[in-house]
Amino acid sequence: MEARRHVALKETIRSIPDYPKPGIIFRDITTLLSDPRAFRRAVDALVHPYAGGRIDQVAGIEARGFILGGAVAHQLSSGFVPIRKKGKLPHKTVSIAYALEYGTDEMEIHVDAIKPGDRVLLVDDLIATGGTACAAVNLLRQIGAEVVAACFVIDLPEIGGAEKLRALDVPVRTLMEFEGH
Repeated sequence: MEARRHVALKETIRSIPDYPKPGIIFRDITTLLSDPRAFRRAVDALVHPYAGGRIDQVAGIEARGFILGGAVAHQLSSGFVPIRKKGKLPHKTVSIAYALEYGTDEMEIHVDAIKPGDRVLLVDDLIATGGTACAAVNLLRQIGAEVVAACFVIDLPEIGGAEKLRALDVPVRTLMEFEGH
């Protein structure tokens, strides 16, 4: 185990070619999550810029954003708010539609999850096209949140999602980049 102590976080990501379709390389964070040291280092790195500041809520995008977001919220002593696919939350919700590569989808949040003016940190595992993350920012703002930043373990910069978030005046923090799709 001693040799694993200093493994770069990027080396803990499994790359799966041609998944979910030919030409795509899926970046799987479950290998990072199953490595206790890497998981801790990733969460610490996501938290670091915001430690000691006021973050009222951490919003995690379904599903891997729940894992990371819950850990980040714990470290920041903040609440955690799930942003879920339509129909998955039991209470009154607010929803937003967003474009997918083929068609549209909807995500929602409980109407009372955020108080107006709450400072919210958005967390997910990966930023690619930015469609889901931009929709999440718009949804959070729709219910009165101040989105402080968006944090991701992985950025696929060639696809441009992080730039779309920055165009919405949302600072973006990522821990690593991978080329391609």
